[in-house]
Amino acid sequence: MTMSPQHAARRRMYRRRRWTVGIIAVVVLALIAAAAFIAITYTDANNGIHRSSIAGLTGPEQNTGESNILIMGLDSRVDENGKPFSQAIYDQIHAEDASVGGYNTNVLMLIHIPANGGKAVGISIPRDDYVDFPDSPDGVDKGKIKEAYGDAMDASMKKLTDKGVAEADAYQQSRTAARQSTIKTVSAFLGGVRIDHFVEVTMAAFYEVAQAVQPITVCLNHATADTYSGADFPAGVQELNAAQSMAFVRQRRDTTSSDFDMTDLDRTRRQQAFMVSLAVKLKQASTFTDFGKLQKLIDVAKKDVAMDDKLDLLSFAQQAQSLAGGNISFVTLPIDHFDTVDGQSVNMVDVDAIRAQVHDLLNPPTPTAAPSSPASSSGSSGTSGSSGSGSTPAPHPVYTDSSSPLQSGNVPCVN
Repeated sequence: MTMSPQHAARRRMYRRRRWTVGIIAVVVLALIAAAAFIAITYTDANNGIHRSSIAGLTGPEQNTGESNILIMGLDSRVDENGKPFSQAIYDQIHAEDASVGGYNTNVLMLIHIPANGGKAVGISIPRDDYVDFPDSPDGVDKGKIKEAYGDAMDASMKKLTDKGVAEADAYQQSRTAARQSTIKTVSAFLGGVRIDHFVEVTMAAFYEVAQAVQPITVCLNHATADTYSGADFPAGVQELNAAQSMAFVRQRRDTTSSDFDMTDLDRTRRQQAFMVSLAVKLKQASTFTDFGKLQKLIDVAKKDVAMDDKLDLLSFAQQAQSLAGGNISFVTLPIDHFDTVDGQSVNMVDVDAIRAQVHDLLNPPTPTAAPSSPASSSGSSGTSGSSGSGSTPAPHPVYTDSSSPLQSGNVPCVN
């Protein structure tokens, strides 16, 4: 039977509608699958990451909208379960094996996120600052601030094993005690600053995060090398793979014949600079929307990251994305002088001066509105060529000394 023109047109329209509906269905299913992936991985991460309670350690909860997060980077050569890393990781990070190193917090940084979207600040605490230990683990009242973690962990392990607690349980309970002791020590040292959350990372976590997003762009003022960390870098802007990134943040000496003198404070500044560079890379690479990279980062977190039981991963990721845009600066707390105590080199500090500085950093004055400038005349609109889409990008800022604030948002040059 011959189909009428009207009937044929209706059939073609029906097929187009069916084809269009089919495409819409595929898109919707893809969106549902993406949402399901995010929900599953988010739940997986929340359930898989090691958690510790810090409730009641540093005062009552605040409802001010601001947050203080303590970042703790351990020099231990084991994961969060006390298991050795793979030999490949030891080889890449120049860290020998699980028998080397202790449980020192070689990185201590307080991230203050103010309310209402104000500019955040990262406060680095030099690891060898000589401070009071509020908990006095094993009767030790003072020591390097980095040692608070290991001393408290050792004291807890002795008590728990003497009570017959199983080794695996004693280990995890002692890690919790170590985190709590470190938080108390840092809070007291900074003048009773409340610490709302903590994030703890191992050396392997750092390496594997760098591996997931490599290469990372950094900038050095001087060519330098170090046989201990494996560092070997020319001067200038350069891209680093994961192993080089590890050497970059661990280097604290120069073993060449040059007269370039590095200190532990330079390493602290490098750690700050690397965080800035990593934030820039994460933002550019859209890592938070790349499911493959996101899954890898979550797998790393489950093995080599711990955090408090109140820290929400989703809100933390959103804050991290905001800070990646340049809304944070970094400072290093000052050292008064160097000394030797019980045969160890330590940083002697002016506690009152540090507490005053921290107070000012966490409570900056309210900015006043700048007076408005007169409107320019219509004939002056083309007088400046320094702005607009064709302008030359700003050069990398040059590092001068570790006491100067380091601004985020661009790759900085450091020693």
